[in-house]
Amino acid sequence: MRPGTILLTGTDTGVGKTVLTALLVRYLRERGVNAVALKPVCSGGRDDARLLHAASGGVPALDEINPWHFRAPVAPSLAARQERKRVRLAEVLAQVRRMQKRFDVLLVEGAGGLLSPLGEDFNSRDLIESLSAMPVVVCPNRLGAVNQVLLTLEALPRAARRKARVVLVSPPRPDASRKTNAALLAEHFDRERIFRLPWLGERFEGTRGLKESRVRRAVEKLASTFQIFL
Repeated sequence: MRPGTILLTGTDTGVGKTVLTALLVRYLRERGVNAVALKPVCSGGRDDARLLHAASGGVPALDEINPWHFRAPVAPSLAARQERKRVRLAEVLAQVRRMQKRFDVLLVEGAGGLLSPLGEDFNSRDLIESLSAMPVVVCPNRLGAVNQVLLTLEALPRAARRKARVVLVSPPRPDASRKTNAALLAEHFDRERIFRLPWLGERFEGTRGLKESRVRRAVEKLASTFQIFL
């Protein structure tokens, strides 16, 4: 696997980005890949960052995985201002690039959706473009998913859209669209870059989900495609 950076974003907050990121980094590390998961900016607590820290084998330090963290459970840019702080794109890029020198594969988790403000005048789209990262768009597999995914893909830079992956995560209470969303989305997006995952709820906390065969197969299928662009 060649060096590369993958940025996981979502169609919204709370869609399963963190658990998927943890599962992916654990899987890659099990395969001998020098991989780490980062969440550069977060708000409302550091539980997500701690999960990624554990999944990355406890290295690097938590403050390197998550340098910017704020208490208020609102958009990171607003949470930072409430603490009279600022997060700037150049600083985040510098931190990620330091990690690129130490690890072959970086899994970078954004906060909220693609355009959710992470800091002063930047969002996950800016990170994707600046880092030439592969986007992984995570969306609950429910009614409205096709519209949400297509809107997110449309907002990506063209070069990033060409290598994006889409992951549809089954919700705890699936509706009828769960069986049709992937096929409908494939009418507008490359079906080979659309993946489905079982519900990644509390029973998949941490990386224990890899012990379930359905989850491992799904993670393996997604991870195997990274080699094309890394």
